[in-house]
Amino acid sequence: MKKIQLLGLSFVTIASLASAQPQGYGSNSFNGYSPSAPPANANAYSAPAQPQVVTVRQRQAGVSTILGGTVIPFREVTLSAEIPGRIEYIAGREGDRFNQGEILIAIDDDELVAQREQALANLNNSYLGLRNSQMQYGREWWAPQSRNINRLPGMGLPSLFDQFFTRNLGSGMGYGNPWLERYTDLYSSGTQMGQAQGQYLGALSQLRGIDARLRDTRTLSPFNGVIVQKMVEAGDTVQPGQPLLKYADLTDLQLSVEVPSRLLSGVREDMVVPAMLDFNNQFVDVRVAQIYPMGNTQRHTITVKFDLPVGTAAWPGTYAEVMLPDSGTQSQTLIEIPKSAVVQRGSLPIVYVIKGDRRELRLVRLGASYSEGTVTVLAGLTPGDQVLVNPPPGVTSGRHNQSNRAN
Repeated sequence: MKKIQLLGLSFVTIASLASAQPQGYGSNSFNGYSPSAPPANANAYSAPAQPQVVTVRQRQAGVSTILGGTVIPFREVTLSAEIPGRIEYIAGREGDRFNQGEILIAIDDDELVAQREQALANLNNSYLGLRNSQMQYGREWWAPQSRNINRLPGMGLPSLFDQFFTRNLGSGMGYGNPWLERYTDLYSSGTQMGQAQGQYLGALSQLRGIDARLRDTRTLSPFNGVIVQKMVEAGDTVQPGQPLLKYADLTDLQLSVEVPSRLLSGVREDMVVPAMLDFNNQFVDVRVAQIYPMGNTQRHTITVKFDLPVGTAAWPGTYAEVMLPDSGTQSQTLIEIPKSAVVQRGSLPIVYVIKGDRRELRLVRLGASYSEGTVTVLAGLTPGDQVLVNPPPGVTSGRHNQSNRAN
């Protein structure tokens, strides 16, 4: 076997974790140690990894605090009913994807359609009344009714005699004022025309209101996204304000974490920190996207949102952990070894320590895992110990062949 020198890793601050990690850290490598890659064909035979011996060392590093959070969509809306009615159409179920502007839910609109037809009839009647009042006003302007001799009692003589003598004689004797009568008739015609115009505008606004309510019977997708939760089914009767479904854009995902105020001093926007997703236990680097301006009055924490890399395999609502630097805690020394060096014997993890020509079985207490393929050791190992990586099946403690070890 080939002997490889290994620099021990430690639990470092979030700011220095990416910069302090050794070559290949986080990409299935550990200071020259690379576990076997999975075969292209899952059914193909793959030879077991060869045993190796690595030397454990320690490193002085800062301390980070692990906080739990939840994966959330970048955009999520709850669509609610805006009018009462019966659900007659739902476009799909949870997981179905839609483009912006597509119909998601439709509510029965038969009553509104009937009201719209009545509003159209009222609008037509008011328009005809407006046109008639405009014609009456025009006639009063060009042919005043005050000059119509048929409105006077007359003297039984031809109309020409009444036009020249009866009207003027009556006006001179104080029995009428043609100019005042003309002004009054013109003002009355203008008033009727204004009232007709008001009735027309009222009918038009009523029609627009019904059209707006008709639009409310159709719930459209506000952006490209996916239905994440349905709260009603076709045939249900809903009331205004009742939630219908939740719609989200799953293209971009975020991580929402409640951060204690004592840790907020070490967090700033656009800061990149490591995180572990509960989905497949994958490690990713996340970026601080938003720090809320106000804390939670009950839990006394501040909400911080982190952007996940595009294409990250994760599900909204799943658990995740993020590591943030703790400036109030002194640095400490930790040891980190490859996970392939740990053998599970029931519930007890063990490692094989190489001492000269002997293998020694040693119980260890494991800590958290902060990178791909590695795990921290809290107790059971000391710096300088040599551990066996990828121990073969059936290996036991005791003497081993010295010639199998490479210098």
